[in-house]
Amino acid sequence: MDNETSYIEQFWESINKPFFTLGNFELTLWSVFYLLVLLFLLFYVTAKLRKWLVYQVLAKSNIELGVRIAVGTILRYVVVLIGLFIILQTFGIDLSSVTILAGALGVGIGFGLQNVTNNFVSGLIILFERPIKVGDRIEVADITGDVTKISMRATTITTNDNISIIVPNSEFISSTVINWSHTDRDIRLNIPVGVSYNEDPEKVKNVLLEVVDANQGVLQNPKPDVLFDEYDDSSINFSLRVWTSEYINRPGVLKSQLYYEIFKRFRKEGIEIPFPQRDIHIKNTEFTIKKKE
Repeated sequence: MDNETSYIEQFWESINKPFFTLGNFELTLWSVFYLLVLLFLLFYVTAKLRKWLVYQVLAKSNIELGVRIAVGTILRYVVVLIGLFIILQTFGIDLSSVTILAGALGVGIGFGLQNVTNNFVSGLIILFERPIKVGDRIEVADITGDVTKISMRATTITTNDNISIIVPNSEFISSTVINWSHTDRDIRLNIPVGVSYNEDPEKVKNVLLEVVDANQGVLQNPKPDVLFDEYDDSSINFSLRVWTSEYINRPGVLKSQLYYEIFKRFRKEGIEIPFPQRDIHIKNTEFTIKKKE
């Protein structure tokens, strides 16, 4: 029994033997283990607290999910920061003794993490102001696709080729963003159509409206219409305006369907689709050279 007690005392003394000293604080194996346990509990509890706050407490209100996530994330960071100070003070670490060191490190880290901080703040602005949200069809920095994920640092955009592009959040604040579905998912497409000067504009209009009426991807409300656009050099041009919500992610597909059918109907109705023509006139000029007498 005495041997077991001595072994326990020796083990306890070994894990409590300081191997690093910072001011009045002595770092031991036991304090390291105890600190790691407290940090694990701090991050685990705050993660559960954030999830409970976002999906149970705030979910009862009319606040959008993105705003709830931003609020929960900020509160978690605040609680973690306060918890870290309490844990360090509990361990007897004099924070004033590391203020100068922390300040110097903070300046160095600040210069190195300017872009990270910029993207983090931009992420908060996006989550609160909601210029974009998950599911929106957007164009930014020559990238077109659907927003699939908004995090605190970057936003994931998935293109029609199923390629995920990670865009820093600062791009959405400093650049021009085209949001095709900001208010709703109904968009209007303007499709140019040109015919010969020999054709009747009213007939062309009726054929175009018949084509779009037969397409299931075109909305009937608002109604499609045809504008007489201009007199061009080789054609009279119309603008076929149609509304769609089904093809907001694939406007080129709808245009292709309509162009296929327009070409087929024009050929059936005998409507001529012109092509640029140029007439070259060569004038024969005779030059007479008179000799000096």
